[in-house]
Amino acid sequence: MTVKHLSVEYNKVNERGTFSPGDTLSGKVTVVMSKETKVQCFVVKTKGKAKVIWSEQKGQNKETHSDKKIYFYFEHIILQDKNKGDGSEIISPGRNVFPFAFEIPNMYIPSSYEGKWGKITYSLRAQLTLSIWSVHKSKTQFPFLTKSEFPFASKSEMIIIGLKVTDFTSYFNHDWCEALGVSVEVFNQSARTVTPKFYLCEEQTFAARSQKIVHTNETLFGTGDSVPAHTNRTMTKVISIPPQLYPTFFNCSMMRLEYRLKVFVAFSYFLRVSCVLPAPCLLPPGSLQSAAAPDAPGSDAA
Repeated sequence: MTVKHLSVEYNKVNERGTFSPGDTLSGKVTVVMSKETKVQCFVVKTKGKAKVIWSEQKGQNKETHSDKKIYFYFEHIILQDKNKGDGSEIISPGRNVFPFAFEIPNMYIPSSYEGKWGKITYSLRAQLTLSIWSVHKSKTQFPFLTKSEFPFASKSEMIIIGLKVTDFTSYFNHDWCEALGVSVEVFNQSARTVTPKFYLCEEQTFAARSQKIVHTNETLFGTGDSVPAHTNRTMTKVISIPPQLYPTFFNCSMMRLEYRLKVFVAFSYFLRVSCVLPAPCLLPPGSLQSAAAPDAPGSDAA
């Protein structure tokens, strides 16, 4: 085999390994050749894109809805023959390293994300063309993070029969949320002891042209203090944000992600009360690292 190894790598710009609008994406392409080889084209590309796709059964027919958007696409030509295909450029035998650099556009584009029916990815791909029958590729993704559109603290309140909830978001660092705090006042006029339960509700919304689909998920985060019959009690609960959660975002036309804090109390079989409040989540450090796992050399993932 003439091409023994082909890989593309990027240089980190911060401790988290994430990139943001306006950053310089630099790195290197490494190729190991078994012998001196003529090439037609050797190029490295970077792309940011969003894609949604899902299927629905309607009667006897299955309808598929899809859409995609390219946020940016750049190419850096490492080698290219001068006579359009005669293979006049040569790569020496052994290990060859070629640097590259791209300027990521300084515009408000969404962070890396993978949901139920859609994903937002940012990638690098090296492509070495020896001939029309011999094309070698290597691809890796890099984690992308746009600064949050949310303030560093928020507060909202809801009062319904038997339950008053005030939620506040506490940020223990300048660009991520570590915990949500909620203050609950339970007015238990029933004849039984009740215990509030706390849920984090995730809502993923996907759109393809005129069609839309929503995926929801509720996670029980814990319970509060028990409230005896015919008494009132106020309690505060701090809910830690799981590091694997993606941050809330609304700046993509084809998908959005939002969270809500739900407090549920069952006063009786017939009276079940819940309050749902917005709960914006920001990115904790390291939670996008999995997005940077490289594909196997030679892969051609879209």
